[in-house]
Amino acid sequence: MGASLLRMHFHDCFVNVCVLGCDGSILLDDTSNFTGEKTAGPNFNSVRGYDVVDKIKTELDKICRRSIVSCADILAVAARDSVSIGPSFTYSVLLGRRDATTASLNAANNNLPAPFFSFPQLLASFQAHGLDLTALVALSGGHTIGLARCTTFRNRIFNDTNIQTNLAASLQRACPPTGGDDNLQPMDRTPAGFDTQYFDALLRNRGLLHSDQELFGGGSAASDALVRLYSTSPQRFAADFAAAMVKMGNMQPLTGTNGEIESDCRKIN
Repeated sequence: MGASLLRMHFHDCFVNVCVLGCDGSILLDDTSNFTGEKTAGPNFNSVRGYDVVDKIKTELDKICRRSIVSCADILAVAARDSVSIGPSFTYSVLLGRRDATTASLNAANNNLPAPFFSFPQLLASFQAHGLDLTALVALSGGHTIGLARCTTFRNRIFNDTNIQTNLAASLQRACPPTGGDDNLQPMDRTPAGFDTQYFDALLRNRGLLHSDQELFGGGSAASDALVRLYSTSPQRFAADFAAAMVKMGNMQPLTGTNGEIESDCRKIN
């Protein structure tokens, strides 16, 4: 579930409800007062791991004998552990977030960068959240683990020209023009390992998503340089990824008396 938990934290942080960031709002079910984020286009039939978060929350509350750890903090720590339990690296996570008491379907539909975005669109999306080009490239490197659904890369494999011919042909067999929407393909050739294979793939026009490949050859010399650097320096990638994760996780969190510590991550107290 590593890739799914990492992605859930990202999708939580990038949805700004009332100028809030990493607040656990992605976990909330719909209520009579709001339609939550779970059925938004980027999340529906795509984001997984809600049951894992529930299990973590239950165990923590048992150990602490009360509900003292927020669901937002659980997402941040689970994302960190998803990339550090293997033979890679770890980093310190800032704690103290509180949970949102509302969520927004529209915010989830409008705030998250899409797999068909161009490089300027990707950069603008990250800059709108206070994240720079280095954070964009480093955090995109999280795609080095996990799988993607056919619907996210179908248009690329049939229409893009900046894709290796053999890769496109192979993917077209797995993801036909119609049907097979939920067929899965690895983001790079080592989908279970948090490494630099993702960047190696971009150098050879083997990025799975259109937005992935835009990081190399998409018109930015600075982005191209970072892709080349990360492909040859796992240590630099790890350092920049960790710094970007901490910065993203600290985007205007709910603290103090704002929000609440939810006893059930799927609903407000």
